[in-house]
Amino acid sequence: MKKKIFVRAPVLSQSGYGEQSRFALRALRSREDLFDIYVQPINWGQTGWIWQENEFREWLDSRIIETQILLQQQQLQPDISLQITIPNEFQKMCPINIGYTAGIEADRVSPVWLEKGNAMDKILVVSNHAKKTYEETTAVLQDGNHYKLDTPIEVVWENTPTTETEDILGFQPRHDFNFLSVSQMGPRKNLENTIKWFVEEFIDQDVGLILKTSAKGNSHMDQEYTSKVLKSIVASYPDRKCSVSLLHGDLSEGQMKALYEHDKVKALVNIAHGEGFGLPLFEAARSALPIITVGWSGQMDFLSDNGKEMFLKVKHQIGPVSSHSIWKGVIDEGANWAYADQGSYKMALRQMHKNYADFMNQAEELQAHVDTNFRDEVLFKGFCDAIWNPSEEELEWIQELSEIEIL
Repeated sequence: MKKKIFVRAPVLSQSGYGEQSRFALRALRSREDLFDIYVQPINWGQTGWIWQENEFREWLDSRIIETQILLQQQQLQPDISLQITIPNEFQKMCPINIGYTAGIEADRVSPVWLEKGNAMDKILVVSNHAKKTYEETTAVLQDGNHYKLDTPIEVVWENTPTTETEDILGFQPRHDFNFLSVSQMGPRKNLENTIKWFVEEFIDQDVGLILKTSAKGNSHMDQEYTSKVLKSIVASYPDRKCSVSLLHGDLSEGQMKALYEHDKVKALVNIAHGEGFGLPLFEAARSALPIITVGWSGQMDFLSDNGKEMFLKVKHQIGPVSSHSIWKGVIDEGANWAYADQGSYKMALRQMHKNYADFMNQAEELQAHVDTNFRDEVLFKGFCDAIWNPSEEELEWIQELSEIEIL
């Protein structure tokens, strides 16, 4: 008999967790012979909502409506809950409860995550960095005993849907050579130094940095705030020849692909303090866009292959998370993450600009690696097996039941 799986996740959110949630649903849909899928959307901070109309969205809306009706009628009795969120939100809901999380950017998790994680039957994470961090974190209780994660934990990589390019109306880069940063304002992403160090390196050259940021709550006021912050950073360099431009708001998957593949967008830069997985880095890799980033945290799962690194590495040091980045219960005091080296970042920018053809070859090699190892059929199988991997006898039984239903 098929398993009824109840997915509680930010499936409508324009965010990393939203993309992770939709990946999980695409994977589960690939085995509708095994799973009956029920979906309950949750909010995700101030992020906007997906707005594209396509076959997947029609299917998703139908699953949300049916789930809500069954919940209101108290007629839904799932076998498995799949909770895609930060572990603070994990809870026992079904006979089997699986938590699927991504936001492990530092070198330890909060003790709350250990407690919540140990209440689950399994935990799935999106990178080996996340798994290692979760497994190696130890909390000391008041009685002096050490507390660790006992729940089985497994890595299941994700991807985003392949799509055709779509025009970005009004997007006309001023320079022929532009770096791209896809990020949000906030301490973890380290955007201030991304911008400032770029301007200092190319202050007398016609080179651009394009910042792609997303709308919070679909608000125009958010764009004004982001623009104001950007202007305050570059105000100290009034005579610069280089430029920093803002591309703010939610783009479709096809428009994002067009951005990565634009002939004037030459490389992606990311000197964030840490990434759970790093979806913009992944999307850039799949589009054969050269990448500049640090060699630490979740992105290393796809940026290297058997020790061979296929990106331009920025040196870094591991240091304490700054006080204004502490988020109690998520990133606690005592955690560490990566700090990009200023000189190494500037040198990487310069190398990319000077020897671009060499890094294009590297990017094409990375693209081939990602296309082979992170394609849908590979990742979907890995994900579904992690949820439920029935025996041959169970598969035969499911097949017999489906034939009876057809008759």
